[in-house]
Amino acid sequence: MITLDEALVRTAAEARALGDEWIPIDEAYDRLLAEPVKARGMAPRAALSAMDGYAVFEADLADAPVRLPVVTSIFAGDAEPAPLEPGTCARIFTGAPVPAGADRVVVQEDVQAVDGAAVFDRPGAGGRHIRAAGSDFAAGASLLPAGHRLGARAMIAAAAADRDRLRVFRRPRVAILSTGDELTVPGQALEVPGAIPDSVSFGVAGMVRDWGGQLVRREKLGDAPELLREAADLALAEADVVVVTGGASVGERDFAHLMFEAHRPEAVFTKVAIKPGKPVWMARAGARRIVGLPGNPTSAMVTARLFLAPLLAGLAGRDPADAMMWRSAALATPLGPAGPRETLERAQWDDGRADVLKTADSGAQAALIDADILVRRPAFSPAAQAGETVLVLDF
Repeated sequence: MITLDEALVRTAAEARALGDEWIPIDEAYDRLLAEPVKARGMAPRAALSAMDGYAVFEADLADAPVRLPVVTSIFAGDAEPAPLEPGTCARIFTGAPVPAGADRVVVQEDVQAVDGAAVFDRPGAGGRHIRAAGSDFAAGASLLPAGHRLGARAMIAAAAADRDRLRVFRRPRVAILSTGDELTVPGQALEVPGAIPDSVSFGVAGMVRDWGGQLVRREKLGDAPELLREAADLALAEADVVVVTGGASVGERDFAHLMFEAHRPEAVFTKVAIKPGKPVWMARAGARRIVGLPGNPTSAMVTARLFLAPLLAGLAGRDPADAMMWRSAALATPLGPAGPRETLERAQWDDGRADVLKTADSGAQAALIDADILVRRPAFSPAAQAGETVLVLDF
């Protein structure tokens, strides 16, 4: 059995990016860039009007009020218009190309249209309302760096770069195998004597998506060795990471390790000196990773957050340290002394402090609703008073 710190180091060593792929920009939202996004051309490609109004030579307004003939109308999307002659003006709309020679757009509210002409009551003042060519970005400009997650605003920049395909890190494919004869699908447990709903796989599936994984299988399995081996074979054939929940203890029907035996897995770690979650384990089978989580819901979610999250982050191209960002916080409530294993207390933020939840049962499910941080306490820590500093991790 190893320490939490050693298990995290070993997890990070397993969390190397799987590679990259080119995908259509339509499919790129929430993906992680494997290379910078560079603009194919400058933006805007020509000087554009920033307002609806009239394009003019500013010098023509020096003796305002002045009346200028409107020689053309220019709309967004029009080809480059003919140059504007001094002593004339052009009706122009937002986003339309400004004709060569014009050096100001006067907003329409400041102009009177009369019989094919425009009357300007005063000289130009304030902004020119022209977006210069290349004022947003130059051709070849790097708009987004490698490693950037393509959120809503980043998608604007990627599309503005005129790129129809983007190179992104491949998402790890994940299969979740829930083991236990007692498990049934939600909605049927009350009709089956001795059954409980399989809740853990849904929480783990959510965490998979949160940390960049792609769920390819979620399967509930009974404690039949042959069935488990067949499921393990199939999961390893289609997934980069196989998560198995339950069956990691020493009971007569705990087969989680044995179900992968034919693939000769190499242990990364087998047990970790933590509470809850001591039975958590990790192994590699060729290029695949196997993560074994305890069957109790709280234990499963705590260990998934500690080990599955950084593993997926690294496989998806992120720094696994992004998922291990412990920080200091003050306790909102006192705590008794810790036991012989490092303890992960479930807690919630309370006005910037860590309020440890009263329920410590590793099988508790309702209490998970309120737990948004984990409080880390070393083994044999003495009692702690409210206000003392502890390490916390977003949960």
